[in-house]
Amino acid sequence: MAKSITQIRSLARSHTRTAINALVGVMRSTSATPAARVSAANAILDRGWGKAPQAMERGEGALETVHRIERVIVEPEDLAGEDL
Repeated sequence: MAKSITQIRSLARSHTRTAINALVGVMRSTSATPAARVSAANAILDRGWGKAPQAMERGEGALETVHRIERVIVEPEDLAGEDL
C-alpha cells in the first residue's frame, strides 16, 4: 500500500504548476466571488510561505492539554489504562 501512496503523491505533485496557475487564475478573476478569490489567495500563500502560526487559547484546559500531549509523546507506556 505504501507504494500506491507514493504513486498518488507523485502524480499529484506532477500537477503542481497547473494547480498553482488555476489558483492564481481564480484569485485574479473579477468574475469569481470574493470568497473564492480570498480562498485561492490563502491557498497560494500557505503553499509558498507555510501556514501562519495559530495562537494557543489560554483557557483553564490549555496547560492540561499541553501536559497530556507531552505525556502521550514522552511516556506512552504510562497511559496504558487511560482513556485518550
